Amino acid sequence: MNAKMKILIVAALVVVVGVVIATKQRGAPEEEPQASAPATSTGESPESGKTAKLPRLVELGSTTCIPCKMMKPILDELRQEYEGRLQVDFIDVKEDPAVAMSYGVQVIPTQIFFDASEAEVFRHEGFFAKEDILAKWKEVGVDLRGAKPSAFERLEAAKPDTRSRETVCYMCEGGIVRKTLVAVRTDKGVVRLCSPHCYFILYSCLTEDRTGFEEKVSMTDYATGNPVAAEEAVYLVGADAQTGRPWTEAFADKEVAETERKTMGGDLVSFAALKQNELSHRCGFCDRACYPQDAARVIAGGVQTWGCCSHCALGVAARTGLDIEVYQPDRLTGEMVVVKTLKGSVASLEPKTAVAWFGLRKKPDGSWGSAGCFRQGFFANAENLKKWLEANPYETGRQITIQQALADKMKLTPQQILKACKIGECAPK
Repeated sequence: MNAKMKILIVAALVVVVGVVIATKQRGAPEEEPQASAPATSTGESPESGKTAKLPRLVELGSTTCIPCKMMKPILDELRQEYEGRLQVDFIDVKEDPAVAMSYGVQVIPTQIFFDASEAEVFRHEGFFAKEDILAKWKEVGVDLRGAKPSAFERLEAAKPDTRSRETVCYMCEGGIVRKTLVAVRTDKGVVRLCSPHCYFILYSCLTEDRTGFEEKVSMTDYATGNPVAAEEAVYLVGADAQTGRPWTEAFADKEVAETERKTMGGDLVSFAALKQNELSHRCGFCDRACYPQDAARVIAGGVQTWGCCSHCALGVAARTGLDIEVYQPDRLTGEMVVVKTLKGSVASLEPKTAVAWFGLRKKPDGSWGSAGCFRQGFFANAENLKKWLEANPYETGRQITIQQALADKMKLTPQQILKACKIGECAPK
């Protein structure tokens, strides 16, 4: 067969194949092109991974943006804790930009809430705290209750407080040791405090004119147990070798104080010097005097301050309007609880099991109110809280989330913040 013939045969075959293909295409029904479904965090599409008749939370974001990274553990927790009640999907818009356009997304992350009928009921842009997400589901009529047990509370003390009022410190409600008693004379009687430090906490909370106030104050001579005018006493101050927490002893006689110093160590200072030192560290929320060893460390806008209690530490975000970091030891074990906020919500929490105790006290009218700064705390987990309560039978209150504790502070008005923890405004009793 010559070359010319071979070329004609090949050309004929091409024509025949083309006709067959065209015939099959004309006989096949036309199909709409299908767009590929966007990938989720588990590698499935939202459609393939969707459970029937469940409300669905879809977040559109990326694996690189900072608020998206902060949202990931929240989505993981929601997916795990509410399995069977809520479908949680994540879509990376950088892998498929067309998806962002189909959802009308302009900012990442964006969270979109769909009810069980697939209708969009809400959307939010930016970081969204877990507690706020759950609150929004409740607001739009989706009940996710039953996924977790109810929070613990104790509204009746484990045993009645039978201590006489004269033996209980007005500020911290701890027991009064005679050698460190401080007495303040007022129109309503004598206010008794357990130590010079509690006196300076009280002093820092006063809203009245303080002119001549210290003339009403007497310390207790550590050597004799007799009262001595606060401004006339000499003070021996030192620090605990293990914790660094300051201690103070008042003396009427400087020579006696010097003898005690040779045994105990420390330094002798005047009332004016003691006052300056005691008021040098203040709560960044309520402005109370505090010892750093007792307080939460707070970073706000790169500047360090303190929270006289765990809840006041969170209040720094409300007072300053800044994102903050809080470092508060567990009241039972000392394990550090670290809270970081973003735009008034908890952005991260370590350990994730950490909870807050909201100390409450029943008012004369039967309602409940805060028991004061000394009655609050953070705990690494609910088990630590319960053990602490076993050792503190007079405590009453309830376990709340740290996000709830923060939200309570963020709701305060500027006027309420200025009144916080002030004697006469938010009295400890």
